[in-house]
Amino acid sequence: MLRKENSRSYQEVINDDDDEEEEEGQTQSQGFFEDPTEELEQEDPNGSISKEDDVIGRNPSMKFSKACLKNVFTVVLIFIYLVLTAVAVFLAYQTISDFLDKLNHPVMSVTYKEVDTFTPPGIALYPGKAQLLSCRHHYHDYIPPLVDPGKPQKGDCIIKEVTYIGPFTNQTEKKALVVRGPSDVRNKELIFMQFSHNETEEDFSAITYMLFSNFSHLTESTNKSEFMRDCERNYSTWTFSGGFRTWVKMSLVKTSGKSNEAVEFRQESAVVKFNDKRPQSEQTNQLFFAVFEWRDPYMQEIRLIVTANPWSSAAILCGVFMALFKAANFAKLTIRWIIRMRKRILRNKARELNQITEEKQH
Repeated sequence: MLRKENSRSYQEVINDDDDEEEEEGQTQSQGFFEDPTEELEQEDPNGSISKEDDVIGRNPSMKFSKACLKNVFTVVLIFIYLVLTAVAVFLAYQTISDFLDKLNHPVMSVTYKEVDTFTPPGIALYPGKAQLLSCRHHYHDYIPPLVDPGKPQKGDCIIKEVTYIGPFTNQTEKKALVVRGPSDVRNKELIFMQFSHNETEEDFSAITYMLFSNFSHLTESTNKSEFMRDCERNYSTWTFSGGFRTWVKMSLVKTSGKSNEAVEFRQESAVVKFNDKRPQSEQTNQLFFAVFEWRDPYMQEIRLIVTANPWSSAAILCGVFMALFKAANFAKLTIRWIIRMRKRILRNKARELNQITEEKQH
């Protein structure tokens, strides 16, 4: 008889668990913001004892194991909720941080544009006390042998002379010879210039030069002195030394930023020693030679690109907030279940106390 009673009690417990699952499924399908205490109050309004409570009361070991299992499962559910919440918060923080970092640090996109001709640049030279002897255009990298070096010769360059006050020196007047640079890169157009300079007390002698993007900007400018002052403020300067032939190969770089564009020259220079064959009496004048040529027919363009996409970031944040919403719903169901378990334990304790009281009275 005891075995039959135990088997029947086990079947009743299983049926009660199935009833609990159906009841919880109905609870989840109801509104999200329902008050869980109402359900608990309506669960047993008359304080009657259910079949499950009766089975648990007859089998204390099953009561302990089932309560322990439910407590462990509750702790696991709370831990899962905390993990999901932490992951969602971390993803939201990481998404916002990545978006701000990409917004403040755009990447550079480098492209090369092939051209047949360049806009003639301006070559501003500051010879000081040196004298320009000749300036000629040549093609195909061919420079004919020097004839009467150190003496003035005919030239075919377009040259403008500009005097202005330097931007970095206090009231210092500067004199610049601005030469129209080469443009035909396919035929390797180059400009060959020759200077002479009397020996001075200086230990080193050099001529400073500067490159700017367009020679016509100078000729079209109404205030050439102000234009040269701005160029010196914005462009770099280089030098070439006496007694050598300095071969300068130019390349043009255009940088497009967020609001404006900038043009910059880059150069590669090679220096060759000049074998001075003049008579000793004429070598008192030091000679300077400079060759300007385009390096290749490619113009480098650099663009700053912001890779931060607000739509993708917003989509990720929406997914994160949906995960937080689901986690909150999961937490609410867990808390509701904990309240139900607590209510049931208190009810069972009250029932046991009533039974003990009745046994003492009898």
